[in-house]
Amino acid sequence: MGKRKIIDLSIGIEPKLPSDPPMMIPEITYVNHEAGAAQMEDFFPGLEKEQLPGCLGWSLEMISLTTHSGTHLDAPYHYHPTMDDGKRALTIDEIPLEWCYSDGVVLDFSHLADGEKITADHIEQELQRIDYQIKPLDIVLVRTGADKFWGKEEYLVKGCGMTRESTLHLLNKGVRITGIDAWSWDRPLPFIAEEFKKTNDASLIWEAHFAGIEKGYCHMEKLANLDKIPVPHGFKVSCFPVKIKAASAGWIRAVAIVE
Repeated sequence: MGKRKIIDLSIGIEPKLPSDPPMMIPEITYVNHEAGAAQMEDFFPGLEKEQLPGCLGWSLEMISLTTHSGTHLDAPYHYHPTMDDGKRALTIDEIPLEWCYSDGVVLDFSHLADGEKITADHIEQELQRIDYQIKPLDIVLVRTGADKFWGKEEYLVKGCGMTRESTLHLLNKGVRITGIDAWSWDRPLPFIAEEFKKTNDASLIWEAHFAGIEKGYCHMEKLANLDKIPVPHGFKVSCFPVKIKAASAGWIRAVAIVE
């Protein structure tokens, strides 16, 4: 029996990084052990910090962030109030857990240009290259190489991205969870905005997300280290979301498990 390897596919939640739009950058207030001792004196009347180990108390953090900060799983409700052609869209606390632990496959499109569209033909060509056929509930991970720019402003414009056509191509094979190592499952938003400015074609906007109106699905965004998975398939993915009531997304610690 071989040795099990667990590969972290997640980025950390950090403050002050320019890899999100300003309104989405997390803020973290750190309460250190000295401040924690003062809190414990308030919590336990009569306690003096000298009675604590090293005069130190607990540490904790207070965080202000969105449900889409850090590596996260988007629920169908993020895309629209309905899914599956009219059913109420699932929120993150309603996602079936069996979707979130399944066989994984990596599709490598890191050779495509920033802002380029991943087509259904690209998907089929890559599946032929890695000699694999997608089956229902496979978790499909799309590698763009954008994760190398995490922590930098240019992260927001790095990587290719999915389209409505290519997303539905996966969903029609029975896929319910996908993921990408870029800021968005769609192409970087500035590329889409520029095309919309030229064409006034609103069908370009968020087209891969809006595919979930037709077929409900979840996708992970801001993955990392897909290049560290040693095989394109034959491994498991775990991506259980934090259970946030009626939310459009939840944070995950996504990992690949290779036996």
